Amino acid sequence: MADHNYWEGKRVLVTGADGFVGSHLTERLVNERAKVSIFLRGTSVNGTFQYSMKNISKQMQSRIQNIICGDLGSADSVELIRKNNPEVIFHLAANAYVPFSFEHPLEVMEANLLATLNVLEAAKKIKTINRIVVTSSSEIYGTAQYAPMDEKHPLNPSSPYAASKLAADRYSFSYWNTYGLPIAIIRPFNTYGPRHTYDVVPLFIKLSLKGEPLTVHGDGKQSRDFTFVLDMVDAFLIMGSNNKAIGETVNFGTGKDVTILELAKMIKEISGSDSQILFDDTRIAEVDRLCCDSGKAASLFGWKAKVDIENGLRQNIEWCRKHWFSNL
Repeated sequence: MADHNYWEGKRVLVTGADGFVGSHLTERLVNERAKVSIFLRGTSVNGTFQYSMKNISKQMQSRIQNIICGDLGSADSVELIRKNNPEVIFHLAANAYVPFSFEHPLEVMEANLLATLNVLEAAKKIKTINRIVVTSSSEIYGTAQYAPMDEKHPLNPSSPYAASKLAADRYSFSYWNTYGLPIAIIRPFNTYGPRHTYDVVPLFIKLSLKGEPLTVHGDGKQSRDFTFVLDMVDAFLIMGSNNKAIGETVNFGTGKDVTILELAKMIKEISGSDSQILFDDTRIAEVDRLCCDSGKAASLFGWKAKVDIENGLRQNIEWCRKHWFSNL
């Protein structure tokens, strides 16, 4: 499992640190006494960059070493990262909302592929780099041809988002193979938990707590392997510290998939909601099934998901009550 002593004093850069998983990872790294820098996407207003750190508490912000602000899709980011001189890079920054890619494929390609290439180019210029953990996605597999799905499963991305992540995944592999960079590629399966604001789990929780209908697309039999965020943070720490991860692509998930209809019913029950469940047309580029085979993670690192879907949803719902609906 993760060697927590490994992180003390390590110079670590996290891209996408204000995102859902990135903020949890940043918090853990700071608590492990790493010297953490973060790369945030910013907007220039009157010559000054403005950026968000809504998912990083003020107490945590005070313990961050450096804040780098820019556009990872721009070549300027290469020099910004090089100057930061990290020993470990966790690259999580992405445009990760799949439906957005239907209307904005070029923008998503820039955010997911070009940004990754800039991170890799920067890493080539850092002599003391020990690890670059690149975040891929289970979406690159497309619908399961067999289940559970191991790393040898065919790669059939069904959306522009998935295609951009697959391209970044394989480019990262090529930089390990060609340049000998210490790259580790992590393929998370459907991470959920506190601070998540998009995708089906937070959407259903929000609607349930408001007593509004939950809309299921198609017949609701499409399924996902939902993995709790703290389990996934453990996976990132392992991929960043264990030498067995270098040059490897590794799936992380629970090995159990849940249909979207089952998910809606579970969230209703746990939250005590009387929301109706309604059905709508099937979404375009829908993936019918994702179910992880994490056998490689278990054999290489001894990793196994600890939080089952029911306990994870309970924690997620309680967090949402406190932070979104404190009056309920």
